[in-house]
Amino acid sequence: MFARSILRSAQPMKSSLRRYATDSPQAPQSNGSRTAIFAGLAIAAGAGGYYYYGQPGAAPSSSTSTSSPAAEAPPSKDEEKTIPASTNKSAAFTGGDQGWVDLKLESVEQVSHNTKKFRFALPDKDDVSGLQIASALLTKYKGPAMEKPVIRPYTPTSDEDARGYLDFVIKRYPDGPMSEHLHNMNPEQRLSFKGPIPKYPWSPNKHDHIALIAGGTGITPMYQLARAIFKNPEDKTKVTLVFGNVGEEDILLKREFEDLENEYPQRFRAFYVLDNPPDGWTQGKGFITKELLKTVLPEPKVENTKIFVCGPPAMYKAISGVKKSPAEQGELAGMLKELGYRQDQVYKF
Repeated sequence: MFARSILRSAQPMKSSLRRYATDSPQAPQSNGSRTAIFAGLAIAAGAGGYYYYGQPGAAPSSSTSTSSPAAEAPPSKDEEKTIPASTNKSAAFTGGDQGWVDLKLESVEQVSHNTKKFRFALPDKDDVSGLQIASALLTKYKGPAMEKPVIRPYTPTSDEDARGYLDFVIKRYPDGPMSEHLHNMNPEQRLSFKGPIPKYPWSPNKHDHIALIAGGTGITPMYQLARAIFKNPEDKTKVTLVFGNVGEEDILLKREFEDLENEYPQRFRAFYVLDNPPDGWTQGKGFITKELLKTVLPEPKVENTKIFVCGPPAMYKAISGVKKSPAEQGELAGMLKELGYRQDQVYKF
């Protein structure tokens, strides 16, 4: 009886939150309203909700550890061999048969205890990267004791129109050979890059509302997409971000997302979930749950919406189902399928 009465009291608030997820908001969102969202969800969770990592059989195996992000997964052979050619004469990366380009590391900035920002100089100070939205670059490194080089894709965090440099925000992962190498690099050293690797082609107003569900360093392609949307005054797309991390210090690009939220309060909202939150944390605690997604995402029946997912393998498995390969989406599964979303409404980076 107590649980039922609590859930009944939470229904009006959850109904208003569903209206937020479906309609265009009429007023900026306050931190207080976001706190109320998570407070209501915590009530529901206490009465029968669940966290997906806590379910029997849901714990990742050693091959799908949460310490191995999507960014550390090797690209497919097709992905590497079929990079489309570009005609942009000022682009540093033109794809096609261009091959690998060595870039000099210009500077390194410590972002957190295990994350650094790397700036690489493009071949010419007037060059742009040549990347489109959304796309990534391959990196290659072969150590002296390695039989084969390590090749990994990364999404830059610098603007596509920035001239003369590329920025990457990269977390160091145990047993992640490329992230380990990058974190051991010093300015003036060089790294090989190739691309661009096209992901999801974006055009202004392609969708009315998109949702970005990210975990850890899976945030970088989400930031690339969100930044492009709000940079373009003709693009009126509404964006919702759900971002899960271990601790507050692990939230990458938080200041950049806060800037977007302050500047576009009627079109952008961010919801953060921490597995190990600090004292006084007022947002989500634990893991991204189906109840949270049901509350803040646009409903499956709403047309012209798209849900993007990027994060550790265990997060893919729980939320959207894993990708079949770097170039193949695989079947939709997990929470999004349970909530009624269709295969064509979801894209896995």
